[in-house]
Amino acid sequence: MFRKMKKRALKPIVKWAGGKSQLIEEISSRYPNGLGVTIKKYAEPFVGGGAILLDILAHYDLDEIYISDINAELINMYSKVKTDVDNVIKLLHSYQEQYIPMNNTARKDFFYARRNEFNSLIINENSKNSLNSAALFIFLNRTCFNGLYRVNRKGLYNVPMGAYKNPLICDERNLRAVSAALQKVTIVCADYRASAEFVDENTLVYFDPPYRPLSVTSNFTSYTENVFDDAAQAELAAYAEQLMAKGAFVMLSNSDPKNSNPEDDFFDKLYSRLHIDRIFASRMINSNADARGKISELFICNYERRIL
Repeated sequence: MFRKMKKRALKPIVKWAGGKSQLIEEISSRYPNGLGVTIKKYAEPFVGGGAILLDILAHYDLDEIYISDINAELINMYSKVKTDVDNVIKLLHSYQEQYIPMNNTARKDFFYARRNEFNSLIINENSKNSLNSAALFIFLNRTCFNGLYRVNRKGLYNVPMGAYKNPLICDERNLRAVSAALQKVTIVCADYRASAEFVDENTLVYFDPPYRPLSVTSNFTSYTENVFDDAAQAELAAYAEQLMAKGAFVMLSNSDPKNSNPEDDFFDKLYSRLHIDRIFASRMINSNADARGKISELFICNYERRIL
């Protein structure tokens, strides 16, 4: 398999619940043969933190790349980093220069003022195409509790301030590297089904949807005000079948229900025709430190598994 190495690694701009930074080696070892040669397109309809996207961009020379998400503020952030990275960096440097020297009380005032500003943009529907929204999105992610992105039923960001002593609010070098890599990427705010027109037999598609909760108390799907329940998981599986009928190469990730219930065969039945691997990940975003640790996740694909 041709793997075009580049000089600079690309890191996710934001921390994201369920992000794949720790699983890049596991997942990349399972990319299909022909990626970068006969497979010349890539689509990631639940882009989130974009760890796999950035690995693809860093190592393969593809003709077309498509990413999407229904989180309008996340997509706006990627769009502004792509098209106006200089001003995103300028705003982030300003936040960093103000925030870092402050004492804890002043930091709280600054953080919640910025959170209110971000939510005002959402309320006024200015967050979907706004430089300020993009910079605030990154600032809040870098300074909030555990790097969470969570919204309430009104769609407003509600994560409290974190306790980081010296957060890197503006990673200028990485922002510029990601911006350069995104120049060839089509960025869309849309439901995952909008990717249908892009996908063909030369496309690798990666689905990393909101995970099915392992228990009632672990139900965290609030990246947006929408809910991704079992019916939605089944709809996604049906959509993946449609893309496979086109000849597309499909990869999916999800939680492994057997971590909490060995008898739970939900995904084993849902994807019974596909290859299912159980790989191990560390849950880093959890309010309970005792609940952080290695658990198995599912990696599902429609081609022969190949471990490098």
